[in-house]
Amino acid sequence: MALWTLKRPGEANTRERGESAEDAALAHLEGAGLRLIDRNYRTPGRGGGEIDLVMRGEGGTLVFVEVRARAHAGHGGAAASVSHTKQRRIIFAAQHYLRRFRAPPPCRFDVVAIEGGKIEWFRGAFDAG
Repeated sequence: MALWTLKRPGEANTRERGESAEDAALAHLEGAGLRLIDRNYRTPGRGGGEIDLVMRGEGGTLVFVEVRARAHAGHGGAAASVSHTKQRRIIFAAQHYLRRFRAPPPCRFDVVAIEGGKIEWFRGAFDAG
């Protein structure tokens, strides 16, 4: 596992901390052989969803990645913060994203959790079904 330092409140705003976490997750995933396809994909209009990273994995699998960062594991930690509601929004955004493909490739939903200076990658963290 790679070490990563989350900036403390006051050192960076929320957006900067989020971008920093995404940068760390991206570097981790690229180091594992995945290739970036899209970043911060948002569905048009209000009430849609967002996908932090869209990556291409082994065998052409499209990997939709949610990045969550916490300074410490309080309240269940980073991975546990991906609620059922958040999962539904990511799935909605992924369905929208997949409309651009004539024949959608195999897909999965991963979560990269960053907390306490460590990165943990959960492959297939949840399903669309």
